[in-house]
Amino acid sequence: MAHSRTGTSSRTGWPGPLPGARTGSRVGGRVSAAVARRLAGGVPVTTAGRRARRPSASDRTVREVLELAVRCGEAMLSLGAAAADVVEAIRLTCGAWGVEVQVDVTFTAILVAADGDDDAPGVSALRVVQVRASDYDRLARVSAVVEDVAARRPADAGSDRTDQGAHERLLEELEAAHSRLDAVLSEPQRYRPALVTASLAAMAAGVALLLGGGPLVVVVAAATTGAIDAALRWLGRWGLPAFFLQVAGAAVATTVAVLLLAVVPGLPVELTALPPSLVVASGIVVLLAGMSMVGAADDAINGYPVTASGRLLEVLLLTLGLVVGIGGVLDLARRAGAQLDLFDAGAAAWPLPVQVLGAAVASAAWACSCFAGPRTAALAAAAGGGAWLVHAALTGAGLPTAAAGAVAALLVGAAAERTRRLSGVPVTVMTSCGIVPLLPGLAIYGGMLDLVTGAESGGRLMEAAVVGVGLAAGATLGRTLAARAGGLRRRHPSPPPPGPRHASEGR
Repeated sequence: MAHSRTGTSSRTGWPGPLPGARTGSRVGGRVSAAVARRLAGGVPVTTAGRRARRPSASDRTVREVLELAVRCGEAMLSLGAAAADVVEAIRLTCGAWGVEVQVDVTFTAILVAADGDDDAPGVSALRVVQVRASDYDRLARVSAVVEDVAARRPADAGSDRTDQGAHERLLEELEAAHSRLDAVLSEPQRYRPALVTASLAAMAAGVALLLGGGPLVVVVAAATTGAIDAALRWLGRWGLPAFFLQVAGAAVATTVAVLLLAVVPGLPVELTALPPSLVVASGIVVLLAGMSMVGAADDAINGYPVTASGRLLEVLLLTLGLVVGIGGVLDLARRAGAQLDLFDAGAAAWPLPVQVLGAAVASAAWACSCFAGPRTAALAAAAGGGAWLVHAALTGAGLPTAAAGAVAALLVGAAAERTRRLSGVPVTVMTSCGIVPLLPGLAIYGGMLDLVTGAESGGRLMEAAVVGVGLAAGATLGRTLAARAGGLRRRHPSPPPPGPRHASEGR
C-alpha cells in the first residue's frame, strides 16, 4: 500500500518525521543556542540615548539645587580644579536631592540641565567663569561643602510636591548650603600679599639649591623673585592679560642676570659663585608653576577635550610669554656685547639631602603662595621632597631626565590619590605642588640662550617641552591607577572628618 510523503515514511511506514531526525534537530538547536550564548555580548555600558529620569522634587527645588551645584562648579573651576572634579561635584550635589542632570563643562563656562515632566518644563543653569586664580585653601573648603552635601542625602527629597513641610525643610537645607558656600567664598584670603611674595622668594631659594647654587645665588634668586612678584602685582592693577605679565616677569629675571654679568667682575667674588643663569632659572620656575599643564593633561585623558584644549592653549601662550621676555632681553644684551653663558649646575651640585630639602621647601612655598594651610603645605613638602629623591635616584641609574620626571610625577599622583580620603586635600593641589621641583626652568633658559647665540636650533626647548608633558601625563596616570587599584571610583567623595569644619582650621 502506498503512503503519502507527508503522512508516513515511505520506507518504514512511521507516521510523521523520523525519530532520529527529530532528535538531531533538537540537538542542533541546543548547540546553536549554546554557541549564540557564547558569542553574545553583555549589557551595553554606554549611556547614549537612554531615557531621562524625571526629577521627583518640585520645580522650585530643582532650580535651587541646580543653582547650588553650578555655583560650586564655578567656584572649583575658577580656583584650579580639573574638569572631571567639577563635573563629579555637580552631579554629587544634584544627586543629594534626587535630581539627575546633564553637565557640560568648558574652559570658561558650565551648563547644567535637568529634564522636566508633564507638570513642569526642564530647568537649566549657566555660569561663565571669568576669573581663574589658584587658591588651594578655598578650593579645599568648597570641596568640603560638596562632600558634606553629598553625605547628607535628604530622605524626603521626593515628597516635597505633596508635603508642604518636606518642601520647606528641603529649602532650608538648600539655603544652609548656599549660606555656607557664601561664607567660604566671601572670607578674606589666608595670607597677606607680603606673605605670598615671601613664599615665592622661598620657593626660588629652594629651586636655586636644586640647581646647585651657592648661598649668594640663593639670596639673589630670592630677592629677584620678590622683585618679579612685586612688579607683576603692580602691573596687574592695570588689568594687563597674563601673557604680558609673563613677558614682564621673564624680562625682570633676565635683566637681573645681565646686570650680574656686568657687575660681578668688579666685585670681590668669582662669577662661578654667582652664575646669572641660575638666577634666571629660579625665577622662571616660579612663573612656570602657575601654569595648568597638569590640569590640561588630566582633562584630555579623562574625556574633556574642549576644556583641555583651552588649558593647553593657555599654557602655550604663557610659555610663549616666557620665551619672548627671555629672548628679548638676551638679544639686547648680546647686541650690547655682553658675554652670555650657561652655568653647569652638575659641577657644583649640593649633596642629595640638601637637594631634597630644597625640593621640599620649593613645594611647600608654592603651596603657601597659593594660600594653602599648614597641613597642605606639609604634605606638599613631603611630596616634593619624595619626588626629587625618586628623580635623583632614577637619573643616577642612567634614566633620561624626562622619563625620570614622569615616573616621579606618577608616584606623586598615586600618593595624592591614596591619601586624599585621609587628608581631605584635593588631588590637583598635591600633584601641582609635588612636581614643582621637577619643572624645567634651566632647560628653557638654556634653549633661549642657544637660540640667541645661534648654538642650536631649539633643542633645549624641545627637551623642556618633553619634560613638561611627561610630568603632566605621569601625575594624571598615577592618580588614575591609584583610584582603580583601590577599587574606588576615581572621583568618589570622601566622608567628612569628625566635627564641623570652620574657617580657622589649618587645611
